[in-house]
This record gives sequence, C-alpha cells and structure tokens, in this order.
Amino acid sequence: MAENTKAPAEKKRRWYKNLADAYRITQRTYPWIGWAIAGVSVAVIALCVVVAVLTHANVVLWTLTGVMLAVLLGLVLLSSLVRKAMYAQIDGNVGSVYAVISQIKRGWIISEEPVAANREQDVIWRLIGRPGVVFISEGPSARVRPMLAAERKRVNRVAQNVPVILIQSGHEDGQVTLAKIEKTLRKQKKVLTKEEVPAISQRLNAVQSTSLPIPKGIDPTRARPNRRAMRGR
Repeated sequence: MAENTKAPAEKKRRWYKNLADAYRITQRTYPWIGWAIAGVSVAVIALCVVVAVLTHANVVLWTLTGVMLAVLLGLVLLSSLVRKAMYAQIDGNVGSVYAVISQIKRGWIISEEPVAANREQDVIWRLIGRPGVVFISEGPSARVRPMLAAERKRVNRVAQNVPVILIQSGHEDGQVTLAKIEKTLRKQKKVLTKEEVPAISQRLNAVQSTSLPIPKGIDPTRARPNRRAMRGR
C-alpha cells in the first residue's frame, strides 16, 4: 500500500501567542505599557469594589466585573498602541510602506514588489483601486519626485483617462507619515468601476518591466509585520 505523503496541516496559532507578540512589539516602543495596563487594572477593580461597598451590593460579583473590565480596557489600550509601535519601529526601513498597505483587506490591488527603485534604496509601490492608480514612494522628496513622475507617464501612455495619485511617505513637508497612509487612501474619491480595476491592473502588469534594478542585499518585502499582532490579536 502506498504511503500517505500528505503534509500535516499547519497548526493554528494560539490567540495568547498573538497577544504576547503584540505586547512585545508595543513594549519595544513604549516600555511603560506593562505599568500602564497594571495601573488601569488596579484602578478599575478598586473602583468596582468601592461602588459595591457604597451600594451594599455583592462585593464578589462587582470584583469579578472589575476584573473583566480591567482585561477589556487593557486589550483596548494594547490594540491602540501596537500599530503605532510597529510603525515607529519600521519607519525609515526599506519596505515600510508595504508593511502598511499589506494590511488593507479589500478594494485595492497591491503590488507585492516595488515597481521602481534606485541605487539609494528609494522605492515606489503601486496600488490600483476605484480612485485610480496610486504610487507611494519611500525616500527623500528630491529623489523620489522624478521617479513618481516617470511612473505617472507610464500609466498615461497605457491608460490615459485613469487618475494617477502620487503620495510620498516620510516626514518632509508635503509627505505622509506611515500612520496616515491608510487614512489618505480612504479619502480619495472613487471614480472607477469595480470591473475597470482588474482590467487596468492587467494592462499595467503587461508593460511593467521585469528587470527592476534593485541593489543587491535589499529585500523590500522583508518588512512584513505579524498581521494578527498589529491588530492586537
């Protein structure tokens, strides 16, 4: 009888491991997060006990309620800081923009590789959605501006009536920080139909150069965070 060669199914990651990852990520940027969660927990539980004593209610029941509220508030605090901590840790690294846009769940076709790069490690990422074709750069404004202009011309040659949106990520005047990229994308006006988006993507992929001059030793896709950890789960 032939041996069963089917690979074992990958085990589902436990929720507490994702929670531990989120805590470690947050602690690297905010070392006080543990004390903050502990302080909030003690304050909430103490408040519930005081309310129980003043109202002559069941102290045990109110204490349990306080514990549950403390856990909930701790998770809320952690989830609100883990994404900011992740952005702070990857800011300035090649591929940081991809780490942000890869979290977008729907509505966009996102390039998994940069569509342009130079020897200074500046890269351009492309998204295609109902607002049009969006290019997001990583690098100083003076260096990425001509790169973005070249990508705009490329799109205009293939799809003349498709809007092209240029976004520079960074901290210079006129640039958008990593934390504000998703918000900036959501603010764009939708002008294309759902059917036009994949058609435009196929058209651009057909003319995209496959020999991107990325310097050796650079892997722009390495900056991929743990998605569950960034969501605090």
